[in-house]
Amino acid sequence: MQDAKSRGIMTNLHRLKAGMKYRLISILSVAAFVLLWQFVLTPVFGTIFLPPPSAILRGAAELLFERKILLSYCLVSLNRVMTGWIIGSVIGVIVGLLIGNSRVIKSAADPFIHFLSFIPAIALLTVFMIWFGVGELSKIMLIIFATGFTVMINTATGVGAIEEEKIQAARSLGASSLQVFFHVTIPATVPYIYVGMRLAMRSSFLVIIAAEMLAASSGIGYLIWNSRLFFKINWMYVGIIMLGLLGFVADRLWRKIGNTVLRRYVREVGRY
Repeated sequence: MQDAKSRGIMTNLHRLKAGMKYRLISILSVAAFVLLWQFVLTPVFGTIFLPPPSAILRGAAELLFERKILLSYCLVSLNRVMTGWIIGSVIGVIVGLLIGNSRVIKSAADPFIHFLSFIPAIALLTVFMIWFGVGELSKIMLIIFATGFTVMINTATGVGAIEEEKIQAARSLGASSLQVFFHVTIPATVPYIYVGMRLAMRSSFLVIIAAEMLAASSGIGYLIWNSRLFFKINWMYVGIIMLGLLGFVADRLWRKIGNTVLRRYVREVGRY
């Protein structure tokens, strides 16, 4: 018993050391890239096209402390993305489960799904502005559209991938259709829903920037687009980097949820 406990401790220590090693490699690679950018890439391409990291840091300080808009713009964009992503994911899961469990609904919806799924959400931006105005609703609805289809298709795929033997086994034990749905279908579909929501989050960040560039008075997309008027190239790069950081943090938090809350259903999240 003691030997098994010791082996478990040693295994955990080995994993911890390996994790720290790879994190250090990631940090060093980022540091090396920043130095390369500062001392090699900027002199080659010029400060107009590629400002050095030091200039971008000065721009971030200006936007954060002097103009005091960077934090508020980040929160505005993040609020739009999260609102549309959550609502779109809920709709996508519900519709995906319905399509996956009913051949009639699937046959009726299939032409529309395959038609609309090939239309980029950005292409509908003008249409959504006409329908919902230039305020918050049009941007959130655009994200809902982009998110909903990704989650819906992944959810329906997950339902279709369930082995028939599992369903038959549950029914042979006396489970009703409702019990099969809640105790077999949904748990088996959770990994597909999880991945669909993760992919949809990335699409949401892409869509919101386009929407904010064309119809907004705040947000990261507005900052990037509006910086051209003042020829503040370093401000543009601040917006681009902040967008990447927000997306990176959101994705890491979602992976953390998969590794903790959803660990029973979603395994080895860190591998993809």
